[in-house]
Amino acid sequence: MRSRFEGDRRLAVRMAVTMFLLGLLYVVFVGALVVLMKSWVLVVVVVAGVLGAQYWFSDRIAMFAMRGRVVEREEYPELHAVVDRLCALADMPKPVVAVSNMDMPNAFATGRNPDNAVVCVTTGLLRRLEPAELEGVLAHELSHVAHKDVAVITIASFLGVIAGLIVRFAFYSQVFGGGRRDQNTAVLFAAVMGVSAAVYAISFLLIRALSRYRELAADRAAAHLTGRPSALASALTKVSGDIARIPTKDLRTAQAFNAFYFTPATGKEPGIERFFSTHPSLEQRLEQLGQISTELGEPASPGRSG
Repeated sequence: MRSRFEGDRRLAVRMAVTMFLLGLLYVVFVGALVVLMKSWVLVVVVVAGVLGAQYWFSDRIAMFAMRGRVVEREEYPELHAVVDRLCALADMPKPVVAVSNMDMPNAFATGRNPDNAVVCVTTGLLRRLEPAELEGVLAHELSHVAHKDVAVITIASFLGVIAGLIVRFAFYSQVFGGGRRDQNTAVLFAAVMGVSAAVYAISFLLIRALSRYRELAADRAAAHLTGRPSALASALTKVSGDIARIPTKDLRTAQAFNAFYFTPATGKEPGIERFFSTHPSLEQRLEQLGQISTELGEPASPGRSG
């Protein structure tokens, strides 16, 4: 079933190109490991196992890591009411609604398809946002589900995950067991580590580029669905400002899931790091929302610049 969220052909093309390039990288990666390790059965079983686990259990992993729990309507009636209204407006299945008991104001969507999706918000977000702002954030997260980019990011991430695991395994094996290996084994480990590091670096850049674009696409879709881009802009400004005041040490646990968040769990705006960031800059997002607001003829909000 197709939702009423505004389609984004450029996002679809970028997702297809990213998956194609990562697919090629995946074939090369597996082939190189088979040649180096001389055991295709072991390589295929491990890689397939990690991919399957990440695809089927990514939502549970994310929920567990972020201490999210499913909440019923009786416990959070206003939150459910907003999700119900947006799903009816977008003509899409209602996802599972969850809440994470964290002060960091944020939200994320996860799940392999619209029928198996979860939208989670933190208690810090619920406490800080006005109803219209919360609606904008939830519309943003629901658009990720409707565009199916959550599943694409989940699948795309697995190659980098397994490559990173192999790099760490090879590194610690060399550190703690290097003295007991012959020269051929050492060369093999170095080769595996080199291939895995290269694959991790390339997949990292491809996924980050797609992630930045999908955030802009979600902002656009949410703004058009609700008709109130200024409310989403207000939520972005408020959440980004509050996250910047949270100590870095308190954000570190959450940073592993930045690609799924409404705003990244970082305490600063990216400079040169923007090329490695999961999200576009706040200024870029606000500028886009300002343009949409002008196109829709939305009255300027008090205190809103631009």
